[in-house]
Amino acid sequence: MYAPLRLAGLLILFVVMQPFTGLAQSQTQDLQRYASLQQALFSAGNLSGGNGPASVNWIAGGDRFSYMTRNAETGLSEIYTFDPATGEDVLVFDGSAVTFPGSEVPFAFRSFQWSDDARFIIFQTNFEPIYRYSGTADYFYYALEDQSLELVASRAFTAELSPDGIKVAYHKDGNMFVYDLLTQTERQLTFGDEENVFYGRFGWVYEEEFGLVQAWKWSHDSRYLAFWKSDEREVPLFRTTDFEGTHPEWFEIPFPKVGDTNPTVEIGVIDISSGELSWMDLDLQDGLVPRIYWTADPEKLAVTTMNRAQTELSVYLKDVRTGTGPRVMHEQGEAWIDVFDFFAGIDDYFFFPQETESFFWISDRDGWKHLYHYSYTGELIRQVTSGDWQVTFVHAVDPENEIIYFTSTEVSPLERHLYRIGFDGSGKERLTEVPGRHRVDMGPNGRYFIDRYSNTELPRQVELWGTAPLRMIQKLEDNAGVLRFLEQFEYAPRQLFSFETSEGVPLDGYLILPPDFDESQSYPLLLSVYGGPSAQGVYNEFETNGFSQYLAQQGYVIANVNNRGSGGYGRDFEKSVFLQLGLLEARDFAETARWLSENHDWIDGDRMAIYGHSYGGYVSALTMALEPGVFQSAIVAAPVTDWRLYDTIYTERYMGLLDENLEGYIQSSVMTHVSNIEGQLLLVHSAMDENVHLQNTMQLVTALINAGKDADLRIYPPGNHSVAFNLPSYLLLYETYFDFLERTIGGRSR
Repeated sequence: MYAPLRLAGLLILFVVMQPFTGLAQSQTQDLQRYASLQQALFSAGNLSGGNGPASVNWIAGGDRFSYMTRNAETGLSEIYTFDPATGEDVLVFDGSAVTFPGSEVPFAFRSFQWSDDARFIIFQTNFEPIYRYSGTADYFYYALEDQSLELVASRAFTAELSPDGIKVAYHKDGNMFVYDLLTQTERQLTFGDEENVFYGRFGWVYEEEFGLVQAWKWSHDSRYLAFWKSDEREVPLFRTTDFEGTHPEWFEIPFPKVGDTNPTVEIGVIDISSGELSWMDLDLQDGLVPRIYWTADPEKLAVTTMNRAQTELSVYLKDVRTGTGPRVMHEQGEAWIDVFDFFAGIDDYFFFPQETESFFWISDRDGWKHLYHYSYTGELIRQVTSGDWQVTFVHAVDPENEIIYFTSTEVSPLERHLYRIGFDGSGKERLTEVPGRHRVDMGPNGRYFIDRYSNTELPRQVELWGTAPLRMIQKLEDNAGVLRFLEQFEYAPRQLFSFETSEGVPLDGYLILPPDFDESQSYPLLLSVYGGPSAQGVYNEFETNGFSQYLAQQGYVIANVNNRGSGGYGRDFEKSVFLQLGLLEARDFAETARWLSENHDWIDGDRMAIYGHSYGGYVSALTMALEPGVFQSAIVAAPVTDWRLYDTIYTERYMGLLDENLEGYIQSSVMTHVSNIEGQLLLVHSAMDENVHLQNTMQLVTALINAGKDADLRIYPPGNHSVAFNLPSYLLLYETYFDFLERTIGGRSR
């Protein structure tokens, strides 16, 4: 296990922050600066420090957890299990003692999963990516008792042990299969044979925009397998290439853009014993099925459906034998309805405890995201949480003690803290006390949790806690090494600020000042943004970005702001951008820059730039067009430039259907306003970006040319949505960013 490290002295950095005054020269004069941008980028890990146990999997219902380490001598992976109650730390898998069957090659793996009884492990290895999160792999079955390893599925898309631990189901070549570990036999469960029709696998758009890779689920009793059937035959194809070779190879995927035909989906349930297949009776029309859940009734499957615009949500309880069943909940929203939150890391907004015939749902129907408790008949039992704050994550539902463990923004939208509350809404208790952003990893029974947290003055801490009673069991990581690093190198911490825009909208932000900040000097400002719906860029957490540190040392002030559309501030703030993406965000970014320059003489209002990637690239370009003259330049990386060029599920969620909001799409397009741009642009994109297509940047380039405006352009042919595709391209990308900033707004060079 991880031996607790002890700090010499207090857990407070020597760089205690003072709002907008920076560090005194005496504090920085003997410290090193980064000798190069490359050193700064590679030093980011020295600021983030250790993350505690890696690849944590809770086992035995949450009474124990496993974690992975790499043996320093062999370089191979090891898996340990740890019991918080006894402190017992057991090596259960030693990579140096296991080889691929029939060879002398040491066994290496990408990920693993446990059987419910923690006696067996399924390993994923030899992974080959297909989409951003998914790909094919080989799956091996490992028995702890005799240390045997056997291949159960080769080149499968997904695989998972049954809850009873005696079967492995997997998707391969468009169909579902099951492997019986007792008889060592494989059985095919579905028999589709048409191209782009998948039984138990999502296409690109469902995987990307609903946040799931595995399109099937075991029932709790291992009797059934529920799955999505996805038909993408009518979905238009996206084609791209990296232009390598004499005759470049073209990569194709079905990719529906706004207004295109979506994949059609059905939900099937297979009886594993008989092989009988039942289809759930759903009148979807042009709708979507974002989630399915097994319930406490082994014969009932909960199916959630949405209309195409994702403003209407229904929950059905279906009999898995007949496919019929009633709608038990229906919600109609004035804007989009969320079923998960990518940025909070929560995959589900519905929770169906296995032990009770009721379910919980996170909804913002009262203006804030809160927990609601429903019966299986659809009766609202009660609203469990309430107040002007948001539930951001549900970590555990404990039916035996009728307690829910959740993270919320109650202290501040800039912080996240763990709480528990009774099913009846009573006894709410805060379990984390240190200010900052807490990222909690809790066992499913709620007995133990690992808390990773930091704040602007404290590097990441990792602690193991118990909840009955509440106590810290062990400090897993105090990151004293971060403090030692900061005794050698200059460091610029985050400094939080708040202000009110001219429209009366309160916004939170942070600044990073040069380590040798002198308020009598004048500094250029870089506003670094993402800004997309539900995302949040500003937290009370420790600053670890190497590029930001390098820029600060070169004489730049870096800022970020939680613009309208950000999560954490309630429904009205977040959903104000509905049907008009980019417009309010651009206004907030311009207001932030103006406020900072007008209220701080040391920010040079004639030397300000905006920078963003993906959605951040989009709003950086749009801000230049809608708010000309505020920023002298913009770095625009991998941007959407017209929402008609992006996928259906994401875009129509926030912009509505094209034929119902055509003018909104037009006004949200960068190309509509390109003639207003006054400053300089650096456009960066990858040709192999299957997410935000190069088409976006190319259409912007054409519009700029037609308007008689020039821009710097960098194309990375082999890269994906991240643009950079290897170490040299990564370094070159950031060197290009820095050189552009030096040329357009300057740091110490002016």
